[in-house]
Amino acid sequence: MPSLRLRLSTPGDTEALARRLAPLLGAGDVLALSGPIGAGKSVFARALVKHLLAAEGLDEDVPSPTFTLVQSYQAGALEIWHCDLYRLTHADEVLELGLDAAFDEALCLVEWPDRLGDDLPASALSLELAPDASGDARSLTLAWSDPRWDARLSFLSGSPDAD
Repeated sequence: MPSLRLRLSTPGDTEALARRLAPLLGAGDVLALSGPIGAGKSVFARALVKHLLAAEGLDEDVPSPTFTLVQSYQAGALEIWHCDLYRLTHADEVLELGLDAAFDEALCLVEWPDRLGDDLPASALSLELAPDASGDARSLTLAWSDPRWDARLSFLSGSPDAD
């Protein structure tokens, strides 16, 4: 499974990466955002959604879906689902909301994807965020098995913060 590790020095770096990745995404893409509370999952997701909305001339509030489980947005023809599964006790709880269909039809950003068990698509891009020893810095490990991510993530291979 290919992977890439980056160091994100500030929350601004996390947001910048999300903005660079956003235009490369579309319907049927799933980003699995993992890491402990406070690792930057919501910072990344919020920046990505806001960038896609802004590209369509939209300026919407992008709250964390911690209590609603799912927030959905429409950026032109692209439907975006932002899910926070932290409070789930069983994968069936969110699948009842139609997440399984959204995996095929929308761009899905899934925080706490481990709550889905085996229901996370194999084609998902995994983003594992972890606090770094120095203040606001984070390490980000991207991993994927679907070869379509190879070309889309090639812009990261020359990054000075890539391992």
